[in-house]
Amino acid sequence: MGRWCGVRRRTGAGGARPPASGRPAGAGAVRPRATAAVRLAAVTVLLATTASLPGGTALAAGAAGAAGAAGAAGAAGAAGAAGGAEGYAFADGAARVEGASDTAGAALLQPGGTYRSSLARNDTLYYRLELDADSDTYVSVTAVPGSEGEVTAVDGVRVAVRDADGASCSLGSATFGAAHSPRPVTAWGMREIEPGASRCQDAGTYYVAVERVRPEDSPPDDWDLELTTATEPRPRRAGPTEPPGTWDSASPEPLAGQPERRAGGSGFARATAVGQGVWQSDIRPGQTLYYKVPVDWGRQVYASAELGGSDDASGYTTGALRLGLHNPVRGEVDDAAKGYTGRPAAVGLAALPPVAYPNRYASSRQVGALRFAGDYYLVVHLAAQVADDFGDGPFRLTLRVRLRGTAEAGPGYTGEPRPKGVFELSAADRAAAPENGATRDGDAAMRAVAVGGIGTGSLLLAGLAVWTVTARRRAA
Repeated sequence: MGRWCGVRRRTGAGGARPPASGRPAGAGAVRPRATAAVRLAAVTVLLATTASLPGGTALAAGAAGAAGAAGAAGAAGAAGAAGGAEGYAFADGAARVEGASDTAGAALLQPGGTYRSSLARNDTLYYRLELDADSDTYVSVTAVPGSEGEVTAVDGVRVAVRDADGASCSLGSATFGAAHSPRPVTAWGMREIEPGASRCQDAGTYYVAVERVRPEDSPPDDWDLELTTATEPRPRRAGPTEPPGTWDSASPEPLAGQPERRAGGSGFARATAVGQGVWQSDIRPGQTLYYKVPVDWGRQVYASAELGGSDDASGYTTGALRLGLHNPVRGEVDDAAKGYTGRPAAVGLAALPPVAYPNRYASSRQVGALRFAGDYYLVVHLAAQVADDFGDGPFRLTLRVRLRGTAEAGPGYTGEPRPKGVFELSAADRAAAPENGATRDGDAAMRAVAVGGIGTGSLLLAGLAVWTVTARRRAA
């Protein structure tokens, strides 16, 4: 486990209108009800038709995503812009749990659960795990500082997993970095079952310890926490215990093409789903945006982020644009940052190996984190200090996502991971992530939409005809 030490980081009611002469007062109620029904039918038909197109799930998701992003993400984005890290959207239904000051009172975290807690500046908080002797267990902690306090580059959150005797199973941390910008930071820890290992291999009680990295230099306010746990069963058949030897390590050219509007989410639980493509959004200083990309076994993911220029190109912000990649259990894989002078700036992730189960045996932190398939998260942060020289924005953000390689079969687990499906891709996920670097066929997509539009229009006209006849009969 030593190789994992240091894992980084309405309008009001008006007066009633008198009924028209010779018309019952109640007759006017027919039209609103019928109109609502037609609208509902139109939306239903549109979604059903879109989802039935080739690659329709992705198209429907795109349409819904555009509306959803403009609503949920837009509202959250406004909060994020106004309050920096305060705009983080915690998972719905996350159970509130209090961290204990020692192991004796540690509250239990259930496998596959998501929790909310808080961390004072000088606290070390403990949570309890009850583990078997067969599964790997992962814990992530996202710390959300307030937006007003000053943070240092080396401050952040630290997570340790220990056995009942206090022996360390893993130690991970995440820091704010050179930009000194308050943002959500996520660290992860784990208990692994390893061939030949003697520590942290038994079933029983384990503890998660959470603290700030530099409490003496940390802001005085409490930080909100989001904690998640996940378990990974053993594979059905024993496989290699060495990481893959060779892989294509050349960084691909950033994906070209016309950007598609897709606003980012405001937390891991609200991450906006994207596949391979070019995506565009707005971002404000202090804001953090989340996207999720389905990555199958055997596939490589590459991403870059570009920040548009400012009208005032006179100034400099260190590490202004930050792009991070996290795995399905929110463990950080890689990150990169770029300063900003007011001119367009771009930052890209390093070339990474294909997702493979044996990656966990690698000494490299980045390779080891690419150990399972599932939703990988792209996290983009624009430093709050950008506003000092270049204003409050918003600034144009372009995200380019490329997937390479052919999907392979996974290891085949002996049991069900928790949460269920965390290391799997659905058919909709695969439709959004074409193989061999192929891009979506824009002409084919447009033809499909046109065909679907004709069908949808016919159905809507039929619905309108039925509504008209029904309304007239009721009025009569």
